[in-house]
Amino acid sequence: MTDENETDKPEKKSVGGELILPAAAFLFTLYYFYTILDVPRIAQVSAFFVGTILIVLVTILGVRIAKQVKAGEADLRLGRILEPKSYIPKRLALLGLTVGFIFFVDWLGFTLTVFAFLTLAMLLLSEGRRKVLILCLSTVLAFGGYLLFIVAFKTRFPQGPFEKLMEGLI
Repeated sequence: MTDENETDKPEKKSVGGELILPAAAFLFTLYYFYTILDVPRIAQVSAFFVGTILIVLVTILGVRIAKQVKAGEADLRLGRILEPKSYIPKRLALLGLTVGFIFFVDWLGFTLTVFAFLTLAMLLLSEGRRKVLILCLSTVLAFGGYLLFIVAFKTRFPQGPFEKLMEGLI
C-alpha cells in the first residue's frame, strides 16, 4: 500500500540530459576563444561576439535549471536520455562515428570524411535498408558540401585526396 502523500507529489522532472549539449557548447566556445588568439583583431571581435551570445544563453539555461532544482521541481538525473535502453548501442555508435569524423578529417579531407560519415550514419540509423539511396544521397551531399564550402566560399577545410585531385583538375 502506498502512502497517500507519495501519490500526491508530482514526479520531479529529470533535467540532467538537457545540460549535455549546453555544457559541450560552453566548452567548445572556450576552446574556440583559445584558438582565435592569433587571428586578426576583426575576426577576434566577431568570434568573441558570437561566443559571448552562446555563453549568455547557456548561462540563462543553467540559471533556469538551477532554480527548478532548488525549488524541488527537477533533479539532475539523465532521465529519458538513457531510454529506451535499446537505443543506447546506436547512440554510442553515432558518437563513435562523430569522433571518427574528427579524427580522420585531417587525412581523408572534408569531402571524403563527410561522405563516409553520412553513409555510415544513415546505414546505422536505417538498419542497412535502402543502401543505394543512402549512397546516392551521401554522394550528393558530400559533393554539394565541397562545391559550397570549398569552391564557392573558399573555406579552408582539411584537404584530402579528393580535394587535391579536384584542385589538379580545375
